[in-house]
Amino acid sequence: SLSFQVGRSGVITPVANFEEVQLAGTKVSRATLHNIERFEYLDIHYSDTIIVRKAGEIIPEVVKVIKDLRINNSKKIEFPKDCPSCGRQLKKIPKEVTIKCTNKDCEAVLIGLLRHWVSKPAMNIDGLGTKILVQLLKAKLVKNIADLYTLKYENLIKLERMGNKSILNLLKSIENSKNQLWQKKLYGLGINHIGQVTAK
Repeated sequence: SLSFQVGRSGVITPVANFEEVQLAGTKVSRATLHNIERFEYLDIHYSDTIIVRKAGEIIPEVVKVIKDLRINNSKKIEFPKDCPSCGRQLKKIPKEVTIKCTNKDCEAVLIGLLRHWVSKPAMNIDGLGTKILVQLLKAKLVKNIADLYTLKYENLIKLERMGNKSILNLLKSIENSKNQLWQKKLYGLGINHIGQVTAK
């Protein structure tokens, strides 16, 4: 099957999902199609047979569709016109090969940005996995990065899978993150083209 992922910058990435295979030493069940240009070039249909490789020996990518093995009358998969997460109409970015969700309140965009902020190379906040972040958004306790720093024990205790010890550890980790180097804070904001090296 093919899914369309919404990244932290709102960019939509087509991703092929398939039965697990061994590829360059690891088990792989997903591979990127990168962007709409690549997606259109591959001309992928439902139930197609694909060839996958590891780009730079790291990221699994779809290289080719074996059209000789295509099922008769199978339909072409269309790139979505609306965001798979929030339903807002997607936009083509001029001079780029990207289709984006430009809704700043899109849950997938917010989750991606928050996950980036709390990651080890950025603020290194332990205890804030995707499931907890989703809960925080659903409970309207967090709607941006700054809100993480207003979280209180009495709010967190109401969430599932949040016990006394894990809450105290999380609050301590959030507090400690304030002392991270400025370059990590800059990187954590997820600004386009500001990677770890540029931030430094």
